[in-house]
Amino acid sequence: MEQNEAVPQQPEQAAQAEVMPSVEEMLKQAELKAQEHYDAWMYAKAEGENIRRRAQDDISKAHKFAVERFSNEMLAVKDSLEAGLAVQSATVESFKSGMELTLKQLASVFEKFNITEINPVGEKFDAHKHQAIGMLESGQEANTVVSVMQKGYQLNDRVLRPALVMVAKTKE
Repeated sequence: MEQNEAVPQQPEQAAQAEVMPSVEEMLKQAELKAQEHYDAWMYAKAEGENIRRRAQDDISKAHKFAVERFSNEMLAVKDSLEAGLAVQSATVESFKSGMELTLKQLASVFEKFNITEINPVGEKFDAHKHQAIGMLESGQEANTVVSVMQKGYQLNDRVLRPALVMVAKTKE
């Protein structure tokens, strides 16, 4: 045999060479997979940042324009009040009638936006909804609201302003 001739490989060695990729190929595949994972991670990170930024913008706009619908409804009430004041020959009756209509308009706006009145005459005193400004002797049970000095208001069951009330005190 000449030295330049290749020695035929055993069938076992030939099969092993086909199955086992070279170290360089394995490294190249690992680098490609690592780059693929890095790209996917960067995309997910950027997408998360975009979602966070959009959410912040949405919250900012919600805060900024939260009262827009309410404000538009209140403009009609203001217009009615101004129109009533602009009348040159108003009588007490027409003025009172205009005020009543404007009050109905305002009550309608309150109803539309779930603003409810707290007028607790005869109810038990509730520190969450009422603010007692005094006590009166009364034939009613102790801690019962006897009179309301100023009505309170709630927005969706959350107290905007407590009712200012006088409460019955215990008889001595």
